[in-house]
Amino acid sequence: MTQSNTNTKQSVLTVADKKPVFSYYPVTLAMEGRPVDIAMKVSAPASGDNLPIVILSHGHGRSNFLSSLHGYGPIADFLASQGFVVIQPTHLNSKTLALPIGAEGMTFWKSRPKDIQFILDNLERIITTVPGLAGRVNTSNIAAVGHSLGGHTVAMLAGMEVTDQVTGEKVSFPEPRLKARVMIGLPGGAEGMNEKGKTLYGNPLSGTDFSTMTLPALVVNGDKDKNPNFSDVDNWRADAYYDSPSPKSLLTVFDAEHIFGGISGYDALETTDENPDRVTFVNLCIIAYLRSAFDTHDTSWEDLQQELKTSPDAKGSIETK
Repeated sequence: MTQSNTNTKQSVLTVADKKPVFSYYPVTLAMEGRPVDIAMKVSAPASGDNLPIVILSHGHGRSNFLSSLHGYGPIADFLASQGFVVIQPTHLNSKTLALPIGAEGMTFWKSRPKDIQFILDNLERIITTVPGLAGRVNTSNIAAVGHSLGGHTVAMLAGMEVTDQVTGEKVSFPEPRLKARVMIGLPGGAEGMNEKGKTLYGNPLSGTDFSTMTLPALVVNGDKDKNPNFSDVDNWRADAYYDSPSPKSLLTVFDAEHIFGGISGYDALETTDENPDRVTFVNLCIIAYLRSAFDTHDTSWEDLQQELKTSPDAKGSIETK
């Protein structure tokens, strides 16, 4: 009697054993031309080497602390537990800084990609500042992940051009040092904005041009992420995928609203669709994308696409081009 070998590949959506993590903050560096020093939180697994890096860009939001280095624990902690070093800067729009509104408006949109480029320029300084991290990090595997306005920031790092509605200047910060770019719930194109959105955020959102966003990226869109303060168009926040050139991927998360189950903070009041399983799903999908972006031999992203196609209870779907 012949015995068959039925080795089954583990699901990409299975959480690997979580490693103990630590966080160190604030890591503070002076940045020329910036009205305040840039402050960062660094989270990492307590053990392991060759660790890839994720720079996590927070959103704008109405909360006082979630849009800063103090927020986004459900993403930062999870990624660190799965073997990533996570660097979280506090951008100038954060209410924790209470800065007066200047020429860029309340979003400080031009300064945000500059923050990330500054971090890239000073990675070794940041790593050596954190006790127990030196010699454990792979500085060639770096990704930027952003939510909401943070997604807009990452889009600029992928080549999206923005026309300043005040000065007429065209601004873009394409950053080839990043191996992966992930934009979660970022604003869509100007054509889909309503009058309220144009009044509140016309600069910079009225000037976005996704056609110049040539670098590879993953766009994460919630199919229930619709806010009348911005747009009345369904799936407006998927424009970055449909209006940009390849190579791009679109992850549509079913039943997700703007906080995707609670990615911006634990038990946060701003979460209208609280669902810990959805948060885990989003995190695991992002990890699959990053692993394949960092290693051309890694099939995690391809495996995930196949799994979502065949699963009867899939929590999302993927398109690629």
